[in-house]
Amino acid sequence: MPLYNEFYLKNLTKNQPLNESIKMFSEAKQKNTFDIFLSHSFLDQDAVKGLFIVLTRLGFSVYVDWIIDPQLDRKNVTKESAKLIQRRLRSCKCLLLAISENADLSRWIPWELGYVDGHTNLCALIPVANANSTSYNFERKEYLLLYPFVKKTEFNGVDNLWVIDSDDKFIGFDTWIRNGMP
Repeated sequence: MPLYNEFYLKNLTKNQPLNESIKMFSEAKQKNTFDIFLSHSFLDQDAVKGLFIVLTRLGFSVYVDWIIDPQLDRKNVTKESAKLIQRRLRSCKCLLLAISENADLSRWIPWELGYVDGHTNLCALIPVANANSTSYNFERKEYLLLYPFVKKTEFNGVDNLWVIDSDDKFIGFDTWIRNGMP
């Protein structure tokens, strides 16, 4: 099942102890480089916070603009704020794009995806299903067919992330972030 469910992610956010969230956010803000730039629609803020928690618990450092750089004003985007996002994109090893029903509404997602794709080619999709969805399938459309997607699996009580391009082409996330797709 490649899909993270919005309901699961929002509940994860609600059920995480406040002190654990504060610690995660504080530690993340002190970093200058990150493993993951988490591109997303701001309309998915609660689900994205859940993804931040999941990925951080798996040991990855994650950049989310409104967590790390809360001074950025979405209503007043300037040349300086765009340059800051460029620097942050360059300071990350890869970009994960949270694909949801709201992703098409974001003007920033295509720009962030294109910027990282042009510099590192380490871009993948992380599907987020609607809270009411009963579907366990994810289909990439249009230009998103260029990018693999991320799936979390559990083996012997340990969660692992996989980057999947097709049924017969996949790789562990740790290896992908270092070497890309074979």
